[in-house]
Amino acid sequence: MPADFSRAQPAATDELIERCLRGDQVAWESIVRQHWRKVFNVAYKFVGKHHEAEDLTQDIFLKVFKSLETFDRRANFQTWLISVSRNLCIDHYRSVRKERETIDRAVDPGQLTPASPDAGPHAALEQRDRVVLLREAMQSLPDALRTAVLLRDIQELTYQEIADRLELPEGTVKSRINRGRTELARQIRRLRESQDQARASAAAALRQDSESR
Repeated sequence: MPADFSRAQPAATDELIERCLRGDQVAWESIVRQHWRKVFNVAYKFVGKHHEAEDLTQDIFLKVFKSLETFDRRANFQTWLISVSRNLCIDHYRSVRKERETIDRAVDPGQLTPASPDAGPHAALEQRDRVVLLREAMQSLPDALRTAVLLRDIQELTYQEIADRLELPEGTVKSRINRGRTELARQIRRLRESQDQARASAAAALRQDSESR
Protein backbone atom coordinates (compact mmCIF):
# COMPACT_ATOMS: atom_id res chain seq x y z
CA MET A 1 0.00 0.00 0.00
CA PRO A 2 2.71 2.64 0.83
CA ALA A 3 4.54 1.82 -2.42
CA ASP A 4 1.35 2.31 -4.42
CA PHE A 5 0.75 5.63 -2.66
CA SER A 6 4.26 6.92 -3.39
CA ARG A 7 3.78 6.12 -7.07
CA ALA A 8 0.43 7.89 -7.07
CA GLN A 9 1.80 11.15 -5.67
CA PRO A 10 3.51 12.42 -8.88
CA ALA A 11 0.41 11.58 -10.89
CA ALA A 12 -1.79 13.46 -8.41
CA THR A 13 0.53 16.49 -8.56
CA ASP A 14 0.58 16.39 -12.37
CA GLU A 15 -3.19 16.28 -12.38
CA LEU A 16 -3.41 19.29 -10.07
CA ILE A 17 -0.95 21.23 -12.23
CA GLU A 18 -2.89 20.36 -15.36
CA ARG A 19 -6.10 21.54 -13.73
CA CYS A 20 -4.37 24.75 -12.61
CA LEU A 21 -3.26 25.45 -16.16
CA ARG A 22 -6.89 25.06 -17.23
CA GLY A 23 -7.86 27.72 -14.71
CA ASP A 24 -9.06 25.50 -11.86
CA GLN A 25 -8.73 27.67 -8.75
CA VAL A 26 -9.57 24.81 -6.40
CA ALA A 27 -6.63 22.81 -7.74
CA TRP A 28 -4.29 25.74 -7.17
CA GLU A 29 -5.55 26.19 -3.61
CA SER A 30 -4.83 22.52 -3.02
CA ILE A 31 -1.23 22.95 -4.21
CA VAL A 32 -0.80 26.01 -1.99
CA ARG A 33 -2.13 24.15 1.06
CA GLN A 34 0.18 21.20 0.43
CA HIS A 35 3.34 23.27 0.05
CA TRP A 36 2.68 26.45 2.04
CA ARG A 37 4.66 25.43 5.11
CA LYS A 38 7.76 24.42 3.13
CA VAL A 39 7.80 27.67 1.15
CA PHE A 40 7.10 29.68 4.31
CA ASN A 41 10.10 28.05 6.03
CA VAL A 42 12.34 29.08 3.13
CA ALA A 43 11.03 32.65 3.27
CA TYR A 44 11.38 32.85 7.04
CA LYS A 45 15.07 31.92 6.85
CA PHE A 46 15.62 34.97 4.66
CA VAL A 47 13.53 37.61 6.44
CA GLY A 48 13.44 36.29 10.02
CA LYS A 49 10.03 37.82 10.79
CA HIS A 50 6.76 35.93 10.73
CA HIS A 51 4.57 38.59 9.06
CA GLU A 52 7.22 39.39 6.44
CA ALA A 53 7.67 35.70 5.71
CA GLU A 54 3.91 35.36 5.21
CA ASP A 55 3.86 38.31 2.79
CA LEU A 56 6.87 36.94 0.92
CA THR A 57 5.32 33.46 0.76
CA GLN A 58 2.19 34.92 -0.82
CA ASP A 59 4.32 36.76 -3.39
CA ILE A 60 6.24 33.57 -4.15
CA PHE A 61 3.11 31.54 -4.77
CA LEU A 62 1.73 34.29 -7.00
CA LYS A 63 4.89 34.25 -9.11
CA VAL A 64 4.97 30.46 -9.14
CA PHE A 65 1.39 30.42 -10.39
CA LYS A 66 2.30 32.80 -13.22
CA SER A 67 5.27 30.63 -14.23
CA LEU A 68 3.60 27.25 -13.67
CA GLU A 69 3.53 26.46 -17.36
CA THR A 70 7.35 26.55 -17.43
CA PHE A 71 7.58 23.62 -14.99
CA ASP A 72 9.10 20.53 -16.60
CA ARG A 73 6.76 17.67 -15.71
CA ARG A 74 9.68 15.23 -15.73
CA ALA A 75 11.11 16.99 -12.68
CA ASN A 76 9.97 16.74 -9.07
CA PHE A 77 7.50 19.56 -8.42
CA GLN A 78 8.44 20.13 -4.78
CA THR A 79 12.15 20.30 -5.63
CA TRP A 80 11.38 22.80 -8.39
CA LEU A 81 9.11 24.83 -6.11
CA ILE A 82 11.72 25.09 -3.34
CA SER A 83 14.41 26.04 -5.85
CA VAL A 84 12.20 28.76 -7.32
CA SER A 85 11.31 29.93 -3.81
CA ARG A 86 14.99 30.28 -2.83
CA ASN A 87 15.77 32.22 -5.99
CA LEU A 88 12.84 34.56 -5.42
CA CYS A 89 13.87 35.06 -1.80
CA ILE A 90 17.38 35.96 -2.93
CA ASP A 91 15.93 38.43 -5.44
CA HIS A 92 13.72 39.87 -2.69
CA TYR A 93 16.66 40.24 -0.31
CA ARG A 94 18.74 42.03 -2.93
CA SER A 95 15.83 44.27 -3.90
CA VAL A 96 15.03 45.21 -0.31
CA ARG A 97 18.68 45.93 0.44
CA LYS A 98 18.99 48.10 -2.65
CA GLU A 99 15.76 49.95 -1.91
CA ARG A 100 16.78 50.43 1.72
CA GLU A 101 20.11 51.89 0.63
CA THR A 102 18.27 54.20 -1.75
CA ILE A 103 15.90 55.29 1.00
CA ASP A 104 18.80 55.83 3.40
CA ARG A 105 20.37 58.16 0.85
CA ALA A 106 17.22 59.81 -0.42
CA VAL A 107 14.79 59.90 2.49
CA ASP A 108 16.72 61.75 5.13
CA PRO A 109 14.64 63.58 7.74
CA GLY A 110 17.34 66.22 7.82
CA GLN A 111 16.55 67.07 4.22
CA LEU A 112 13.19 68.44 5.31
CA THR A 113 14.76 70.96 7.64
CA PRO A 114 16.20 74.30 6.50
CA ALA A 115 19.80 74.32 5.39
CA SER A 116 22.30 75.33 8.01
CA PRO A 117 23.21 79.03 7.78
CA ASP A 118 26.85 77.93 7.91
CA ALA A 119 26.45 75.79 4.81
CA GLY A 120 27.98 77.10 1.62
CA PRO A 121 25.73 78.25 -1.25
CA HIS A 122 26.45 75.10 -3.29
CA ALA A 123 25.57 72.77 -0.40
CA ALA A 124 22.42 74.74 0.34
CA LEU A 125 21.35 74.53 -3.30
CA GLU A 126 21.95 70.78 -3.39
CA GLN A 127 19.89 70.35 -0.24
CA ARG A 128 17.00 72.37 -1.67
CA ASP A 129 17.10 70.24 -4.83
CA ARG A 130 16.91 67.05 -2.73
CA VAL A 131 14.02 68.42 -0.70
CA VAL A 132 12.07 69.36 -3.84
CA LEU A 133 12.78 65.94 -5.34
CA LEU A 134 11.75 64.11 -2.19
CA ARG A 135 8.55 66.09 -1.75
CA GLU A 136 7.57 65.58 -5.37
CA ALA A 137 8.19 61.84 -5.07
CA MET A 138 6.22 61.71 -1.81
CA GLN A 139 3.25 63.44 -3.45
CA SER A 140 3.13 60.71 -6.11
CA LEU A 141 2.45 58.04 -3.48
CA PRO A 142 -1.09 56.91 -2.63
CA ASP A 143 -2.30 58.58 0.55
CA ALA A 144 -2.15 55.41 2.65
CA LEU A 145 1.46 54.64 1.67
CA ARG A 146 2.60 58.27 1.98
CA THR A 147 1.17 58.56 5.48
CA ALA A 148 2.84 55.33 6.61
CA VAL A 149 6.25 56.37 5.26
CA LEU A 150 6.02 59.87 6.75
CA LEU A 151 5.10 58.58 10.19
CA ARG A 152 7.90 56.01 10.19
CA ASP A 153 10.81 57.59 8.30
CA ILE A 154 10.20 61.29 8.90
CA GLN A 155 8.45 61.43 12.27
CA GLU A 156 10.27 58.25 13.37
CA LEU A 157 7.31 56.72 15.20
CA THR A 158 7.45 53.06 16.15
CA TYR A 159 5.36 50.51 14.25
CA GLN A 160 3.07 50.17 17.25
CA GLU A 161 2.61 53.94 17.57
CA ILE A 162 1.70 54.14 13.89
CA ALA A 163 -0.70 51.21 14.24
CA ASP A 164 -2.39 52.92 17.18
CA ARG A 165 -2.65 56.25 15.39
CA LEU A 166 -4.06 54.76 12.18
CA GLU A 167 -6.12 52.14 14.02
CA LEU A 168 -4.65 49.35 11.90
CA PRO A 169 -2.98 46.00 12.66
CA GLU A 170 0.79 46.32 13.00
CA GLY A 171 1.30 43.87 10.13
CA THR A 172 -0.72 46.11 7.81
CA VAL A 173 1.34 49.11 8.87
CA LYS A 174 4.61 47.31 8.13
CA SER A 175 3.32 46.17 4.76
CA ARG A 176 2.32 49.72 3.83
CA ILE A 177 5.68 51.10 4.90
CA ASN A 178 7.58 48.52 2.86
CA ARG A 179 5.41 49.14 -0.20
CA GLY A 180 5.66 52.89 0.28
CA ARG A 181 9.46 52.80 0.54
CA THR A 182 9.73 50.69 -2.58
CA GLU A 183 7.45 52.99 -4.57
CA LEU A 184 9.14 56.10 -3.20
CA ALA A 185 12.56 54.85 -4.25
CA ARG A 186 11.19 54.06 -7.71
CA GLN A 187 9.71 57.55 -8.04
CA ILE A 188 12.95 59.16 -6.87
CA ARG A 189 14.93 57.23 -9.48
CA ARG A 190 12.42 58.26 -12.15
CA LEU A 191 12.59 61.93 -11.18
CA ARG A 192 16.38 61.90 -11.04
CA GLU A 193 16.55 60.34 -14.48
CA SER A 194 14.21 63.05 -15.80
CA GLN A 195 16.37 65.72 -14.18
CA ASP A 196 19.54 64.25 -15.66
CA GLN A 197 17.96 64.14 -19.12
CA ALA A 198 16.78 67.74 -18.80
CA ARG A 199 20.23 68.90 -17.71
CA ALA A 200 21.89 66.98 -20.54
CA SER A 201 19.49 68.55 -23.06
CA ALA A 202 20.14 72.02 -21.65
CA ALA A 203 23.90 71.51 -21.77
CA ALA A 204 23.69 70.28 -25.36
CA ALA A 205 21.60 73.30 -26.33
CA LEU A 206 24.12 75.67 -24.72
CA ARG A 207 27.01 74.02 -26.56
CA GLN A 208 25.13 74.23 -29.84
CA ASP A 209 24.34 77.90 -29.24
CA SER A 210 27.96 78.64 -28.36
CA GLU A 211 29.27 76.88 -31.46
CA SER A 212 26.85 78.73 -33.74
CA ARG A 213 28.18 82.15 -32.64
